[in-house]
Amino acid sequence: MTISLDFLNRCDSDAFIQALHGIYEHSPWIAARAAGARPFASPAAIKLALQQVVTAASEDEQLGLIRAHPELAGKAAVAGQLTKESTDEQARAGLGNCSEQEFAQLQTLNAEYNRKFGFPFILAVKGPDGNGLGRGAIIDTFGRRLKNRRTDEIAESLRQIGRIAELRLNDLLGIRPDFGIDILARADLLAQWSDDEGALTCAYMTEAHRRVAAQLAQWMRDAGMQVGIDAVGNVVGRYLSDDPDAKTLITGSHFDTVRNGGRYDGREGILLPIAAVRHLHERGEKLPFHLEVIGFAEEEGVRFQSTFLGSSAVAGVFDMALLDRSDADGITMRAALQAAGHQVDAIPAIARDPSRLLGFIEVHIEQGPVLLERGLPVGVVTSIAGSSRYLLDLTGTAGHAGTTPMAMRRDAAAAAAEIVLHVERRCSREPALVGTVGQLQVPNGSVNVVPGACRLSLDIRAADDAVRDAAVADVLKEIAEICARRQVDFLLTPIVSAQAAPCAPWLMAQLEDAAARHGVPSFHLPSGAGHDAMMMARITDICMLFTRCGNGGISHNPLETMTADDADLSCRIFLEFLRGFKPKAT
Repeated sequence: MTISLDFLNRCDSDAFIQALHGIYEHSPWIAARAAGARPFASPAAIKLALQQVVTAASEDEQLGLIRAHPELAGKAAVAGQLTKESTDEQARAGLGNCSEQEFAQLQTLNAEYNRKFGFPFILAVKGPDGNGLGRGAIIDTFGRRLKNRRTDEIAESLRQIGRIAELRLNDLLGIRPDFGIDILARADLLAQWSDDEGALTCAYMTEAHRRVAAQLAQWMRDAGMQVGIDAVGNVVGRYLSDDPDAKTLITGSHFDTVRNGGRYDGREGILLPIAAVRHLHERGEKLPFHLEVIGFAEEEGVRFQSTFLGSSAVAGVFDMALLDRSDADGITMRAALQAAGHQVDAIPAIARDPSRLLGFIEVHIEQGPVLLERGLPVGVVTSIAGSSRYLLDLTGTAGHAGTTPMAMRRDAAAAAAEIVLHVERRCSREPALVGTVGQLQVPNGSVNVVPGACRLSLDIRAADDAVRDAAVADVLKEIAEICARRQVDFLLTPIVSAQAAPCAPWLMAQLEDAAARHGVPSFHLPSGAGHDAMMMARITDICMLFTRCGNGGISHNPLETMTADDADLSCRIFLEFLRGFKPKAT
């Protein structure tokens, strides 16, 4: 039986608590405390209210809630003592059909987990489409989370309980997150095309890349857009206004990936607008402006070590000299484009006329844990961090590991280690600053040789350029001092210098209004990762909507994930943004 949100808003507290009795296992106090927050503007609002009660609860109450949940395929399941909701969820995950070996493995994991943490393992095993996680995925997650610290695992257990409650509330209210289910299903389909077997890698102008482009183009056509693939490989769909002289609002993101990457990075920002346009088209609904959805062909820089190729062409700043850059196999970018049927001489013509643009909005998975830890499904981005990247080559003197006294060594690796620790210390001093040494190599190193050379990368980012510049200056000064003290020579090669890109307050305000109409509180956060919006900021005002990233905020990784409910809510906020969009006052 389903009930309506209106009923939950109007009924008395006792009826409200009774209606939600199966949402949280044996914990009616959660509904009792949330009842006072009525009325709820949307299903998202009631979900957040319930979650906030759990977040505000005492540690004893939170642990009691966790312990109220049964083990997966545990003794209660075998004895038939689960609640109706847990019985259904575990059945859909196939836990009632475990082989003897799987059942024994789960029992061992349950015991080990309970021994370490003192409470049962909680995992939302039911999917939004009614199906469940596979037993293999459950066992893999079990093993991975056993490595967590207890405080982290308490937080993760509460998040999983929140997800279980969200799915149960969907059933109670008769909600199906169709936009989100569609977005995730299409992302899964695109992930079948990869340069690497057993991993998702989609580098610029490979066979996999071209297949993804063709599929995106077909989906755009099916959604009612005029579609083309431009000279740099961008897939461009236009949903036209009835006014031929209308200006254009642009949205989109990239469809290439890092090596062994996730399936939502970039691609959510293409699939979500396609879903929104399809929804408008099916209803015969037009916008008072042209909407352009762009699948940017390249942002990650995997194949030719140059980022933002797609959006830089749209922004009119594509560096034509890059066409002569070669990949690891000696194939030039020019040759790769020509082999795919593109006319490289037409790339400059891709540039958009800024006077005809209304702005740019990019929807993107957060790629971090901030929204996850705040318990929020979406956030509005304030600024995209600028970045400074370098390669640092250190040259000391190789020597015998046994005969070279410690005080007489010119150890390049020891200098590198000291530099790495300084970067960590300096970039920990300010909250919106990060520093990373992502590459560290000892060329031709040997176990019995003092390292005579070392190569490392340096990446420093901040949402404020002044903060980043100050950190870079301090780090470079320290590198010089460390190398002088250790008698190690160094060569610093700048790789990237990108200014921060602030989001336009007038666009941010409209995104916040759209979110508020779905009962979602306003939350601002900076983006530490670079995005195509940085390039688009050169020709128009920009804004970004982040969707919560699951699995601890992991991204650029096969474990990158988001829920269908969060993707669905992001799509509905995006639609609300389009329908209520007001051009910048002049």
